Order: sequence, then C-alpha cells, then structure tokens
Amino acid sequence: MIKAGIIGATGYAGQELIRLLYHHKSVEMVYLSSHSYEGQNLSDVYPNFTGIFDTKLVNMNADQMADDCDVIFFALPHGLAANQISEKLLNKVKIIDLGADFRLKDKEVYESWYKVKHPTPQFIEEAVYGLCELNREEIKKARIVANPGCYTTCSITSIAPLAGSNLIDLESIIIDAKSGVSGAGRSLSPGTHYPEANDSFKAYGVGSHRHTPEIEQELSIIAGKDIVLSFTPHLVPMNRGILTTAYASLTTDVNSEKLVNLYKNYYKNDKFIRIYSDGSLPETRFVRNSNYIDIGIKTDPRTNRVIIVGTIDNLIKGAAGQAVQNMNIMFDQREDEGINALPTVL
Repeated sequence: MIKAGIIGATGYAGQELIRLLYHHKSVEMVYLSSHSYEGQNLSDVYPNFTGIFDTKLVNMNADQMADDCDVIFFALPHGLAANQISEKLLNKVKIIDLGADFRLKDKEVYESWYKVKHPTPQFIEEAVYGLCELNREEIKKARIVANPGCYTTCSITSIAPLAGSNLIDLESIIIDAKSGVSGAGRSLSPGTHYPEANDSFKAYGVGSHRHTPEIEQELSIIAGKDIVLSFTPHLVPMNRGILTTAYASLTTDVNSEKLVNLYKNYYKNDKFIRIYSDGSLPETRFVRNSNYIDIGIKTDPRTNRVIIVGTIDNLIKGAAGQAVQNMNIMFDQREDEGINALPTVL
C-alpha cells in the first residue's frame, strides 16, 4: 500500500483528493491535516463523508508525517509548501504540490508574479512540472512534482500539438478562459460571494493573471523558442469547470480535419485526452467530475485562424485528479487507478 498524507485536506482540492484516494485500491490515507479544523471529524466539515470515511483531522507539518508516509500532497496556497521542503524530507518521502511554489523554473519570475520571496529555490530546478501527458517519463523519477494549475492544464494541452508544429504564428496566440467559482478556493471573498458571482459574468486578472507565465514557460519548451501570449480569465457563475478558447493565426493552408488528425496522433497514448471530430466542440458538463480533457479544433478560412476549445473539471484534472495521476506514475501504478470514473453530465 502507498501511505499518503494530505496537508490542506479541507480545501476544495483537498476534499476531492480524499474522495479520489478513498477509491484507490493501493492507497492508505494516514494523515489528513487541516489547520482550521484540527480535532474535528472530516464529516463535520464535509457531511458527504459521513459513515464512509469519517476520520479525525490533525494539524501536522510534512516533517511530522514523513516517517509514516510514502507521499505527501500539499493542497495549500502558494508560498506555504516550499517552506516545508528540505533535503532531509525528500530523502524520506515524495512530494506532490498542488500549489504554485515549484511550477515556474525562474525564481525571479515566480517572485515577480506571486509577490513573495521563494524560501527554497534550491529545489526549483529539480521539481518536475506535473502535466502527466507531456512529462510522464520525468515524473516517474521525480522526488517533487509541481501539479499544474487548472487554467494552465487546459490551455497547454489545447495548444501543445500546434506549438511545435510550425503551423501557427507563435506570436499570435490568444487564450480566452472561463472558470467556475470553485477555482478561487473555499475561503470567503467578495468576488466569489454568491450575490456577487451569481447572474453575472466577468473578466479578471486581465494582463496579470499568475497562470500566464506558467503557460508561456511550458509552451516555449515545446516550441523551442520563447512564447509571449495574451491570457484572459473569466469567472462564470457555476460551481466547477474550465473552458478555454485559444486562437492563433495559421502559417499554412490546413483544414480542420488535418488538425484533428494531428491532435489525435499527438495524444494517441493518453487515455484522458479526448479529441472531438466532425466539427463538434466540448462543453464543461461533458467532463464534470472526471479526469478527462476534451478538445475540439476548428479552422476559420476567412480570418486564416485556428480556434481550439478545451474543457476540464478544474477540481479533478485541474487539481486533485491530476495529483493522483502523478502519484500513480511515480509509484508505477496503473495511470488511471482511482480516477477512471465517467463524467457526470447532470
């Protein structure tokens, strides 16, 4: 059995992680840590676990967990996980960080966008960016995996096949993204308060969203040259889901059918990526509560552009599901173990 600890167990991503690991045949959850709810039962915070997995929440750091765990998941805001990482810890246990502390490979870029000083920059280079479909071989050998953000997972996978294809102008990429309110986390804030978010639709973080350098970094690696793009996120009054619409100018005459075939070949070994054919486009409800990424591609001959629509569940493939997928790869498990549930349309 893989013995797991979760720090930040009562956030939205943390509780999804518990739910997924409960169904994993090879995992024992040893510690569930929550600073806010220490000493309470999990079902006191999330009654859906009542009578199923009703364990007591503790308040423990990674060092306190390490001797009894094989893997520790950090489901914390940025700046909190990196404080707990040390060489001594990494010699005992593998780390999967659902936060942003190890996603960006440039310390100065991280500090500029996140406005905090990185406490353990010596581990930045070692950490593997945990987008499973692109970095599977590196993840297998990793001690630290930086679980990607939700917007970035959907955006990068939607554009990756074109980024290295010479079929698009890399300076023309625009990403228009939408997220459900759970993407903001469980903490209360005016912007996600029900009367503020319901029956409205807004852009935010325009030109300044922290997922922008993450998307640019990974697409630049694929393209073999620096990419600078426009990324604009929007808040949609729904609980969960990400939909990204990406645009790029074509550099050659190519139709939608050829691009669909390009994508299918690029992701031919990836169970969780589904490429739509015949001009169909995905919707968030088609991936809800699942680890799937759905992608549809269309060309617009009038403007000579390609339009790529991608969808994920932000709490599953955009957070907890991808973390479990990373764990499966790190521990030589079947990659879909514990995360192979079908989407729930309603």
